[in-house]
Amino acid sequence: MRRRSGSGPGGTVAVLLAPSTLFMLALFIWPLVVGVGQAVYGSHGFTLANLHKMTGDPQFWPSLRNTIVLIAVVIPFQFAFAIAMALLLRARPRFAQLWFYTWVIPLAISDLAAGLVWLSVFTDRGYLNSILNDVGLPGYSWLSYQHPVTVFVCILVAEVWRATSLVLVIVVSGMQGIPRDYEEAAEVFGATYWQRLRHVLLPQLRPSLQVALILRTILALQTFAVAQALTGQNFTLLVGQTYQWYATLQNPEVAASFALVVLALALVTSVVYLRTMRDRTQEGGR
Repeated sequence: MRRRSGSGPGGTVAVLLAPSTLFMLALFIWPLVVGVGQAVYGSHGFTLANLHKMTGDPQFWPSLRNTIVLIAVVIPFQFAFAIAMALLLRARPRFAQLWFYTWVIPLAISDLAAGLVWLSVFTDRGYLNSILNDVGLPGYSWLSYQHPVTVFVCILVAEVWRATSLVLVIVVSGMQGIPRDYEEAAEVFGATYWQRLRHVLLPQLRPSLQVALILRTILALQTFAVAQALTGQNFTLLVGQTYQWYATLQNPEVAASFALVVLALALVTSVVYLRTMRDRTQEGGR
């Protein structure tokens, strides 16, 4: 008897994959195609005019530099804090659950709300200057365009506070799947705490760190609301310029060009992470 079309394993797999395939086409592939079309096509066909207009924007190169520098600085801080907090929770201190829920509170706060919270801290009449005045020290214009270093530090502090909780949740989830037997065995053979951390715990945590690193970098590329709330246009970022060209200047084509730059940075960094953090021991054993 001939098998009916689509009744074999291949047909079953196709049916099961159809919903997720349609979902990806509707929410990722199609918007990507439309975005690329807006950036490189005009009324007369293929054109690079939008890309030239983007690179000719006086804020393009500063926003690109600021975005890359912010990612290069904020990601290591966030991972250092997240791993340190996860290790403290792994030691099972008293009120560990309370500490965990306290540390992940910023995860429930929106970007704009977090920016406004820290604006109330760093503004000229904010809480920080009030404390300095109370102890007899002069206040400081932390968010002034004349002080770019402190502006960057304020955004860095706000971003570390806002988004470290996301990395913490992923790292804690990864640590829960690591048996303590490995660490105990290494300790029996005389390994120090730092040796156990470097050679036992972190290698097994690599998949979780890889996911957290890719996800956090992609989200860091989209940083906009925190910087906008704190500094306005004093610290431009790529997504901020995308918004300006789309909403303020009413030019979706150039805005799409900025979005393509963000997409390219996300793809490049993801590939770099996947290649540098892959498990070479498993590759050698294949």
